Amino acid sequence: MDAEEIEAGRARWRDRFTRSEVRDADHTTISGVDVEPAYGPAPSDRVDGFARIGWPGEFPYTRGLYPTGYRGRTWTIRQFAGFGNAHQTNERYKMILAAGGGGLSVAFDMPTLMGRDSDDPRALGEVGHCGVAIDSAADMELLFSGIPLGEVSTSMTISGPAVPVFCMYLVAAERQGVDTGRLNGTLQTDIFKEYIAQKEWLFPPEPHLRLIGDLMEYCVEHIPAYKPLSVSGYHIREAGSTAVQELAFTLADGFGYVELGQSRGLDVDEFGPGLSFFFDAHIDFFEEIAKFRAARRIWARWMRDVYGARTEKAQWLRFHTQTAGVSLTAQQPDNNIVRTTVEALSAVLGGTNSLHTNALDEVLALPSEKAAEIALRTQQVILEETGVVNVADPLGGSWYVEALTDRIEAEAEAVFARIRDMGTDGTMTSGLLRGIEDGWFMSEIAEAAFTYQRALEKGDKKIVGVNCHTSTVEEPLEILRVSHEVEREQNRALAERRAGRDPAATQSALERMMHEARGNANLLPSMLEAVRAEATLGEICGVLRAEWGDYQEPARF
Repeated sequence: MDAEEIEAGRARWRDRFTRSEVRDADHTTISGVDVEPAYGPAPSDRVDGFARIGWPGEFPYTRGLYPTGYRGRTWTIRQFAGFGNAHQTNERYKMILAAGGGGLSVAFDMPTLMGRDSDDPRALGEVGHCGVAIDSAADMELLFSGIPLGEVSTSMTISGPAVPVFCMYLVAAERQGVDTGRLNGTLQTDIFKEYIAQKEWLFPPEPHLRLIGDLMEYCVEHIPAYKPLSVSGYHIREAGSTAVQELAFTLADGFGYVELGQSRGLDVDEFGPGLSFFFDAHIDFFEEIAKFRAARRIWARWMRDVYGARTEKAQWLRFHTQTAGVSLTAQQPDNNIVRTTVEALSAVLGGTNSLHTNALDEVLALPSEKAAEIALRTQQVILEETGVVNVADPLGGSWYVEALTDRIEAEAEAVFARIRDMGTDGTMTSGLLRGIEDGWFMSEIAEAAFTYQRALEKGDKKIVGVNCHTSTVEEPLEILRVSHEVEREQNRALAERRAGRDPAATQSALERMMHEARGNANLLPSMLEAVRAEATLGEICGVLRAEWGDYQEPARF
């Protein structure tokens, strides 16, 4: 691109910047030096390939979605929390909000993630231990008691039973008197990544995709600001993938959901903005920044050129980031504060739209209140003290970062081609389903994890406190422990709710839902009716299991 074209781009960006709202904040260095909101080549420079880098707020959005960067709007400070019962987690949420958190992110316990009630025999010993137990709309109502759902953005990390849990969330909002059409938040719902990495599915792939399609249709029509799908690379990375695999598998999943929406007759410009993403920020600082930049560029190009998206919002890749749980160590756990800080900074420099920082003790247990506050303060120090919010994409134009961005993009494109080739009709969806059936994704991740583990054992890769610098003066941590009394109390409350509901109304609603599951109607209305009648999560998922069956992963050797 010649100098004249670059200057034309600079003028477009500056015009958009001056017409945009910016925060009333100091935008100087700590020494008082004024800084520009974005930087680019010198006016006389010719830069080959600059169109791939561009200016903030312009296609292909390598440098961010907005011309103002974080001067216009900072990332949402979102803390992932959930433990015990709804009352205990509600108290933690109020602490997070009082300490300056800007959004909530719900962690559910294992029975909830698997669509089981707390009194299910398979839930024994797991209730409330890795997240909050949610059995019915009454639990969801208690979870957000005193928290205005019409004002707080809420993310829910759940996929298999995401749709019935979402219905409980809607009913909780109704009971608060909130207009559900105004709700804003994110539901994970990403079932592809469950088959690929996390393994928390309920049914075979096709029924899950039917539910997701129903959810997409419902949100487009009734809750336009809500994002019904957060396509998750985080769990793929935590399972052992490389940065390229995380990016490529995640965006391929996203393309599959775009194809699902279009197969339902939905307009990509209407449902596209409802897709968001969830990435891992690992410890390799520059690789992570390049990954985030490449992700925006790839998504924008595919949405425009392959799927026909015409609007900016449909081409935007909006993403939440969580620092890497797998980078945390039980040895010398205070080092985890440093790791989390570096990872959070990479997410910010990569342009994340919201961020969760892990607590130092999460490798051992759910976060203690003190550790959760340190994690929150980590984001606040980055935001308020470092000056990184003053300039959009401050590493744009770095030879190293741009080369890494280009390389990650090229390698991801090769993975996309491989996935499409695996399918029967050239679509990404067909390739994804075949890759899941054949165990291809699992084997690719397993090989990457083995390669990294071997490098650690040989000492080629270092982890401080684990295979180098192991001497320490640390003291034992006080960690959060969930009492088994939580399970007993949850089961008592569940029994009381079952006894207090209208059994005929509940049964009628469940039967209607089963009837709808056998046809092609959207399941959300009948599922909402069942939730309002106090049907439990296990009962709703049980009806669907009876109709659609359980999924058994094929054995691979």
